[in-house]
Amino acid sequence: MKICVFCGSSVDLDTIFYESATLMGKLIGTGDHHIIYGAGKIGVMGAVSEAVRKHGGQTTGIIPERLKIQGVVSDQDNQLIVTKDMKERKSLMREKADAFLALPGGFGTLEELLEVITLKQLQYHQKPIVILNINGYYDALNRLFEQMYDQQFANPDYRQLYSITNQPEEALSAIENYNHKHVWDKYLKR
Repeated sequence: MKICVFCGSSVDLDTIFYESATLMGKLIGTGDHHIIYGAGKIGVMGAVSEAVRKHGGQTTGIIPERLKIQGVVSDQDNQLIVTKDMKERKSLMREKADAFLALPGGFGTLEELLEVITLKQLQYHQKPIVILNINGYYDALNRLFEQMYDQQFANPDYRQLYSITNQPEEALSAIENYNHKHVWDKYLKR
């Protein structure tokens, strides 16, 4: 299975983020899965991709030419794809993936995650989306989602579009055992 991993490339983070990313990568690699990711060799991104390769998995890094910076981009990936811009990068990542997994990250991670949730809501794909909530990182986002449901900006059924897990083992299990049921199915069968 090809799992698209959205995550940060920031350095100097709390060690729990690197440790969890390393465990996540180990689980993906030993599960004989492949990751598609942003091609960074630093931060959470570097930790997860290195662990995937170390434990027998494959990695495909996809980077826009503007961000292909020596010392930042991994030179260890099984495949490196350079795109003309971020739009092409995100499109290719979505196209190649069988599932999406968000680890902690910054604005780019959040943008990629929300885009795949929105596209699934609109039925552009039916792939699993899992948010790995390491150390409560995504608690505030989950509260915002709940506020959207409570104040009727989003249908509460949209909780089915994604899963939020707290442990790497739970995240991989949610991907591997995913059974698609679109939130619109109950409305379409009328």
